[in-house]
Order: sequence, then structure tokens, then C-alpha cells
Amino acid sequence: MDRQLQKATFAGGCFWCMVKPFDEQPGIVQVVSGYTGGTVENPTYKQVCSETTGHYEAVEITFDPEVFRYGTLLELFWQQIDPTDPGGQFYDRGTSYQTVIFYHNEEQKRLAEISKQALAESGRFSKPIVTKILPAKPFYPAEEYHQDYYKKNKPHYERYRVGSGRDAYFRKHWREKFE
Repeated sequence: MDRQLQKATFAGGCFWCMVKPFDEQPGIVQVVSGYTGGTVENPTYKQVCSETTGHYEAVEITFDPEVFRYGTLLELFWQQIDPTDPGGQFYDRGTSYQTVIFYHNEEQKRLAEISKQALAESGRFSKPIVTKILPAKPFYPAEEYHQDYYKKNKPHYERYRVGSGRDAYFRKHWREKFE
């Protein structure tokens, strides 16, 4: 059976924290940490952190839409970020850490806009949703040491999530997912 795999690309602050929620879900073939949205080809982590390339830290997810729908990916994405913070995410500040949904086709754009509107109308957040929805641009995988960071450096990854306030934020806004 030939499956038609698709790509989904999300910027949600530190890409280390954006891999684990999607990784090992049924229908998810691969999750790659990298950079997208900028003007420099094959940027390095140092270049992206300098805020001079226009790139965002992001994850590119290869998935089987017959097993894991794009709408479900969007729901999971919203639960990993603070969609009301225009300056970055948690400890990580600057444009490279802003939140963005990069759409790969018009259907993804339509679904992203619907999900963003539904979240805005849900009353879950007291501030406006500032996450951008932009067309996908070339995606450049990050250096190998950034790939699957949550597996390679579990103690540091877990300290970062707690210390940055990510975990406390998610428990506050998505309590039902933690009970």
C-alpha cells in the first residue's frame, strides 16, 4: 500500500521541546529540529540565535494523514506553546523563538486558521493569540546534537522544561491533559 505522507512545520520556541510531543505518535514518521522562514541558506544555530537570518527554530513533521490528521497535529501544537507571547517562548526570547504555523498547502492554511480562531474564541487565554500562520519556506535541519535532544540529554531537557516555566504553564492552561 502506497501512503501519501505529508509535512507539517511548526515553530514553537525551543525546538528541543517541540519534538517529544509529536515523536512516537501513531502515524508520525519523523520529527526533525531545524530552521525555517529566513533568508540564509543552511544557517547554523549560532547564526539563527544572532537574530540576523530571519529564521525560526522549528520542527518539520512527516506524517501519514490517514493515521494522524493535520487537525490533530494542530491541537497538539497549541498545547505545547504560549500562543499569546509575541516575544518568544518562556526563557527563550527573540524572533527566532516566536510561534508560527507554516502551511504546506491551502488545506493546511484553512485548518490552521480555523483552529486559531477556535482557540481565540475558547476563552482559554486572556490575551490575544499572536501565533502567525505563514507559507512554508525551505527547512534546514539543525545540527545533529539538536536532533532528539530529549532522548540524548534527558536530565538537561527535563530541567529546562521545569526551569523555563513551560511545564507549569501547560498544567495551568491544559489541566485536563495532565489529569
